[in-house]
Amino acid sequence: MKQLWLDFKQRPLWRKILDVALVLFAAAGAAILGAWALYQLGVTNNNGAVDKNYRYMVATADLAATGRADETVDLPSQLQRLAVVAERHPVNARLMLDAIATCDDPLLLDRMLSALAIYTDEADTAARHVNAIPWMAGPEWAALKEAIVHDSALIAEAGRLTGVEPRLIVGCLIGEQIRLFNSKREMFKKYLGPVKVLSVQSQFSYGVNGIKDFTAKAVEDHLQDPTSEFYMGPAYEHLLDFETADHETERYNRLVDYRNHLYSYIYTGCILHQTMLQWRRAGYDISDRPDLLFTLFNLGFSQSHPKPDPMPGGSTISVGERDYTFGAIGFDFYYSGELVRAFPYHRNHFSAEQHALSQEEIERIQDNMSDCTRPERGLEYHQDSAKTAKYSNIEEDPDPFGIDHSKVHPTEHTAQ
Repeated sequence: MKQLWLDFKQRPLWRKILDVALVLFAAAGAAILGAWALYQLGVTNNNGAVDKNYRYMVATADLAATGRADETVDLPSQLQRLAVVAERHPVNARLMLDAIATCDDPLLLDRMLSALAIYTDEADTAARHVNAIPWMAGPEWAALKEAIVHDSALIAEAGRLTGVEPRLIVGCLIGEQIRLFNSKREMFKKYLGPVKVLSVQSQFSYGVNGIKDFTAKAVEDHLQDPTSEFYMGPAYEHLLDFETADHETERYNRLVDYRNHLYSYIYTGCILHQTMLQWRRAGYDISDRPDLLFTLFNLGFSQSHPKPDPMPGGSTISVGERDYTFGAIGFDFYYSGELVRAFPYHRNHFSAEQHALSQEEIERIQDNMSDCTRPERGLEYHQDSAKTAKYSNIEEDPDPFGIDHSKVHPTEHTAQ
């Protein structure tokens, strides 16, 4: 080592600079390769944590498992409880009223009231015109809502194609976007907030929902494998067919599409549906447990182990001065009544419809890839950069899939 140092000192200045540069480049390369290796080995996977409010979530789920007949629901009692909430939290009470007006599930109000109980005892009664759920009271949520509604037709179509209630897909989207909004606050202030668009990831996790490459590949494999515990059935086998032989590049382009997020939502719907089927086949029905579905989406297939008493949670997300889990944020949204006009509640959350896709339908899905070349940094968040997207703006193209949204009503799905 001493001889190396002496040799280095005797070299001319230009050679010393070159040697130092080579060492720095080598160190950077080793760091990148090391991070990539850890990622591929799954060392960076987040095993998550149990949410501190899991008892509220379990209690809310128990309301759905009681098996009460519709005619035994005490509506006057429900409305009396809602009136009590309205005294302190009129914003939340109004959202609940809107929700039950668009859904024929008589237990929905009970479950919404139970979910809100996490926050009603601690909320500031002086802030009567602010959402009682703390993370929904900030500017991030106000901006994010508008961005999500712009994609409502895409999310509805992804829900139809994957047999999943669109509101569940949105719950996964919100968990990831709230995490990004708060980890990239400067970007939010400069681009995402003012323009109100979704953040798209392009490193390690991809797209608006932060789906990892190996997770996306697993989704595709499950679709094609009738022996898999995650298999969705023959009707879905060609849902994610590729156009080219370069599946890795095409998969990346599907997910990292700044102008059209349909594929991100399709992969999300498949993950939810496949996970639900895995648990059902093991003897545990979590189709009516959005808290668990969001948690398992966040943790990934490798952490999905069916068992009798699962606990919701997932990775920790800090919003303001408070920590939440991924599962809790999705749960809060799902039962909040927010965005109910765009994403109404379905009485059952997964469809048993077995409609095999025609070649024309497969090609129509594949046509939903825009020019995926990454724009100049920040430009992807400018409003005019989205105008070339086929289905990017619901206001400009309100009916991209032949859906008359003015006539859309909550549909009755039959669970598998």
